[in-house]
Amino acid sequence: MPTAILTGQPVPGSSIESELRSLGFDVHLASGAADTETLLARAPGEERVAVVDARFVGHPHALRLGLTDPRFPLAAIPGAVTAQPAARQALTRAMARENSAGGGTVLAVESLADRITAALDADGADVHRPELGSLVAAVPADPQARNEARQAVAAVDDEAVRLKSAVKARDGFVTTFLISPYSRYIARWCARRGLTPNQVTTASLITALIAAGCAATGTRAGFVAAGVLLIASFVLDCTDGQLARYSLQYSTLGAWLDATFDRAKEYAYYAGLALGAARGGDDVWALALGAMVLQTCRHVVDFSFNEANHDASANTSPTAALSDKLDSVGWTVWVRRMIVLPIGERWAMIAVLTALTTPRITFYALLIGCAFSATYTTAGRVLRSLTRKAVRTDRAAKALADLADSGPLAEAAARGLGTAARRLPGFTAPAVALLGGAAVVATAALTDFGGPGPLVAAIVYVLTSALAVARPLKGALDWLVPPFFRAAEYLTVLVLAAKADVNGALPAAFGLVAAVAYHHYDTVYRIRGDAGAPPQWLVRTIGGHEGRTLVICVLAVLLTATQFKVALTVLAVAVALVVLVESIRFWVAAHKVGAPAVHDEGEPA
Repeated sequence: MPTAILTGQPVPGSSIESELRSLGFDVHLASGAADTETLLARAPGEERVAVVDARFVGHPHALRLGLTDPRFPLAAIPGAVTAQPAARQALTRAMARENSAGGGTVLAVESLADRITAALDADGADVHRPELGSLVAAVPADPQARNEARQAVAAVDDEAVRLKSAVKARDGFVTTFLISPYSRYIARWCARRGLTPNQVTTASLITALIAAGCAATGTRAGFVAAGVLLIASFVLDCTDGQLARYSLQYSTLGAWLDATFDRAKEYAYYAGLALGAARGGDDVWALALGAMVLQTCRHVVDFSFNEANHDASANTSPTAALSDKLDSVGWTVWVRRMIVLPIGERWAMIAVLTALTTPRITFYALLIGCAFSATYTTAGRVLRSLTRKAVRTDRAAKALADLADSGPLAEAAARGLGTAARRLPGFTAPAVALLGGAAVVATAALTDFGGPGPLVAAIVYVLTSALAVARPLKGALDWLVPPFFRAAEYLTVLVLAAKADVNGALPAAFGLVAAVAYHHYDTVYRIRGDAGAPPQWLVRTIGGHEGRTLVICVLAVLLTATQFKVALTVLAVAVALVVLVESIRFWVAAHKVGAPAVHDEGEPA
């Protein structure tokens, strides 16, 4: 149980002890700085500990935000400071210094908790200070100030603020105006019944899978039910994040489940629509696979751009300045958020079109909408990259190299091309990645199935891929390299499966791309969680993007169309098993050893 140390006796009428106990703390009273240091030393080292001024006056949710958020090793609000086990040593040092100094500090503050916070700041510790907004957190110095603070507490509805803060500050139009006004109350209902965000996330996945099953029936009633259930799944998808923010239940495992389940839900629904269309005699598997490829590549663009600029030392882009100016005009904010077709708008469109039209029309609308939004966002990011003056770090280059997912073939060739690559212009990496990928996809599309053309193009693709990563990816447009690789690999599988022209080839290709895409998403979430990329043995086992592309082209040359379909199915199952087993092992292990708690907000809902 976490420990809270109250510095002094609570004043008459104070509810600070009961509020701390309601937050799960074991409360101890200290008579002064020396007693506080003693109690701090006795507190269990594997638990959170907090030092709180007994005169504290404020909202319970202010205490909750300051003392229970699992994402931050050190946190403080006026009159209270807390440390998790990882930061316990820093808190102990600050406390010892305050005690040995007789309560003195360079800052003229009277609260011991605030003096400890000042000492932590002086040590350069990263102390999180939550945004309290209208919430009150104060240490009144006299009865009049206490009375004023209590009046300020009574004037603000703590629960209303807590509900409001459960909703993302920046979200899509559909979520903000059509979902969140009531989903936040579902989140509160779940919190009061002890449900966890992970349970709600799982319920959202199950609902979406049932929706996919309804779509797979191919009947109008099934399509209507699928649309309704997809919206219900999205409501639960919003609720899990709101529940996490409402109750401050964050975890590494929860962030991974939330992110991966979103992709699983959407892509399973695409498959359900394709199965339903097939029951009606319409083969839309190529459209379903195309939608998955486009959506995944959009996400890779987002991930790569963000990682490339995660710690850029400067940002003087005129394009960024224009974007900030547009954000100051109310209506443009919502238009720009809707243009990018975030998950809320996207799922609402899919649900309505599923219920009212056909799977083919649904996929056409989805492809057109996603293509427009991808063009809009990518063009803006290219302009920002070309006009900004920034120096990208080794960390950014390493993240882009991990996102590139290069296998043993590209790595071996890159070692031999390193010296030559350093003499080439800065735009070489994205240029050769684009040209090599376009060559293999175009060759597969323009030649007959079984011909040697794709194999030759795939060998060239291995060499261009190696050249693209032969030097650190620190160029202005080098963040385009991973999405170019993703598009080349996925589209090669799609085109060759379509050219095989046998029943079942495209569904097998859908499964293979889904398995590989999961691996790429998993790489992103590990990097975002500061866990590094997947182990090298995993990348080498599944071949890297260039190795898989080469294998697919070899199979297309050597096998008949029917045999090629079987080979795609076997590859899909093999890749899925390897990446899923390793991914689940990693994230469960990270959760058990107490990896830093996070909540990946991910794509705007």
